[in-house]
Amino acid sequence: MDPTENDALDAYSAIVTGVAAELTPRVAAVRMRGQRGESAGSAVVLTGEGHLVTNAHVVGDANAGEAEFSDGVTARIDVVGRDPLSDLAVVRADREVPSPPEYGDADRLLVGSLVVAVGNPLGLAGSVTAGVVSALGRSMPARTRSATRLIEDVIQTDAALNPGNSGGALADSRSRVVGINTAVAGVGLGLAVPINATTHRIIHALMHDGRVRRAYLGLVSSPTPLSPALRERTGQRTALRVVEVVENSPAAYSGLRRGDVILAIDGTPLGDAQSLQRRMFADAIGARMEITVLRNGALVDAIAEPVELTD
Repeated sequence: MDPTENDALDAYSAIVTGVAAELTPRVAAVRMRGQRGESAGSAVVLTGEGHLVTNAHVVGDANAGEAEFSDGVTARIDVVGRDPLSDLAVVRADREVPSPPEYGDADRLLVGSLVVAVGNPLGLAGSVTAGVVSALGRSMPARTRSATRLIEDVIQTDAALNPGNSGGALADSRSRVVGINTAVAGVGLGLAVPINATTHRIIHALMHDGRVRRAYLGLVSSPTPLSPALRERTGQRTALRVVEVVENSPAAYSGLRRGDVILAIDGTPLGDAQSLQRRMFADAIGARMEITVLRNGALVDAIAEPVELTD
């Protein structure tokens, strides 16, 4: 083997073992007990006060459970808050836990970036797998009884994920947590909720309020490319086409119609569903919102006041 190949393998091994050493003590195996039975997964230490972050689907309807760390220490955990529409939840241990890892920014990842998954697949505590970022910007549907939403900018990786990895850490080469593993989508295909500005906002709300308040407009949209003339006129390449307007919703009262192309809200261009969802948090509830749409070749402004999304 070429010496340079040995050097490359040694460097790769050093990165993976370094991430494993840093994160394995900070990722717990969790078991939750709810009305629908038991569920199991993983959780990552979030704060020095005993908070851990995991998936909402791991928590389910449970209010309490148990976390076990790699050194064999166990702790009772209570659910602080859960948000099915982002598949994130925060729990808190009743005793001291290891210090939290460093959290990074998934928005800085590139396709091909090395990532390491740490979790408890199939009940095998402290398992580590490595791979690369296969794709970025994926979306994954999440549902409650009354709402459906896309979890935005989901990370796709080929690092092996199995049942029990959910709620575990996806880390970059510098041991920074950049995602919370959430789903096994198929053979060689895993997904993770990104750690970025939006999820930091969600986690903060869960820690302090126990839930995430969201604004509701009442429309379904999909990205649509703009014609060259409109690109030159607006300075943007894509916008959102309204596919459906819910009856008696703020969008309906504002006069929005099926087929409208939403260009901007309050002057901020919208190019994808995520850019609209990022605005639909608590501060938008009841706030006047100016929506610029293209209708039959003409620019039209609609005024809407989102209401609070209820489950």
